[in-house]
Parts: sequence; structure tokens; C-alpha cells
Amino acid sequence: MKIGIIVAMTRELACVRRLLENPREEQHNSNTSLFIIGNSGNHQIILTQSGIGKVASAIRTYELIDRYAPDCILNTGVAGGIDPSMQVMDIVIGHEIVYHDVWCGEGNEWGQVQGFPARYHSDPVLVEKALQVESDLRLYKGLICSGDSFITAPGELAEIKRTFPEGMAVDMESGSIAQVCYMRGIPFLSLRIISDTPGVEKHMAQYNHFWDDAPHRSFEVLTRLIEKL
Repeated sequence: MKIGIIVAMTRELACVRRLLENPREEQHNSNTSLFIIGNSGNHQIILTQSGIGKVASAIRTYELIDRYAPDCILNTGVAGGIDPSMQVMDIVIGHEIVYHDVWCGEGNEWGQVQGFPARYHSDPVLVEKALQVESDLRLYKGLICSGDSFITAPGELAEIKRTFPEGMAVDMESGSIAQVCYMRGIPFLSLRIISDTPGVEKHMAQYNHFWDDAPHRSFEVLTRLIEKL
């Protein structure tokens, strides 16, 4: 199987790159258009860093599909936990993705881009395979709320939870990647690691401490998922 993996940040890229066998780099068009090709077991992996936010991640997803025609796309990286049950290092398997910052007026649900689904659904086979991964980390199936904001203030968090009370994590790329995959008919899954819990005191210290702890083992869940595909 040919599997595309998209991350947003350089630190996430470094974690995932360690999982690849015999990686090589391919660059297209610009200094930012870098793809790392390698293997994981019997699968070919195409790993790329999109950059942060909707536009960057949508462009990179489209480019990945056009250039490499993957059988599926996995999006992984960090996210903020927005449910009281979430703890740092928990894994959210996003079976549903919604924009928390989109409103297209009457006749549309909050989060719905007009003409598109109100929520994007990850591929059910990928979701079930992810739930079967054995790990000492806690894995949850849930809703990921995506938008162009790094959530820091308790008021921002409360507003998202009022609108999407079942939301478990918040990030800045899952929604746009899911939308492009929906448009192109590519099976998709977002797998997010909780790095901090917005709304609590000193949550930025949580985020920084997460990276200080070198969370490579949390990204190893991705390897175990790939082994099941």
C-alpha cells in the first residue's frame, strides 16, 4: 500500500521521519515542497510537512495526491485537548472532523462550508484499525474541531465546547486535509496526540514540556497502525 502522511510542524516531521526505512527526499517547485519517501514494512510511505493552518495543509494535500496518488492519507501531529477527559499524551482518533470557525449563513450548519458536508468522516476501516492498536497510551475515538486559531483563552475553548460539546481535540489542519481528501475521494484519517489542554492554568507550559519530553513514543502508535494496514 502507498500511504501519504502529512504533519504540520518541523518537530512532528522529525518524530515521524524516524519511523521510515531508507528515506530519500524529493523536492518540487519550491523550497517548501519537500517529500520524504521511505518504507515501513511492506508499505511505501510519502511523508511531508505542510506548514500550519488551512491553506498550507490544503495545498500540500492536493500536491501529495496529484504527484504520488496514495491509497490513503494519514494526518498526525499534536492537538489541544478540549474535553475534561483529555490528558497530555492521549491519542484522539478523529472519526469526525469539523471546522469550528466557519459560518456560511442560513441554511448551513455551524462549521459547514456551503456545498460540502457539515462534518467530514474519516475512513471507517482506518478508524477501526487505529482503535485496534495496542499501546500503553490512551486512545479515544472522537470529534476533532479544526480552525485557523491556536486556542489559548478559556473563553475561546468554552465557545467551541458550546457549539460542539462532543469535541475532544482542537487543531489547525485536520479539517482542510479532510476536505481535500473528500473532494479527491481519498480515504483519510486524522490521528492527533494531545500536547496541552487549553483553558487550564499554564497550559503553554504543558505544551513546551511536552516537547521537552521528546514524545517519540507517542508517534510510534502511527507505526503500529501502519503495520495493521
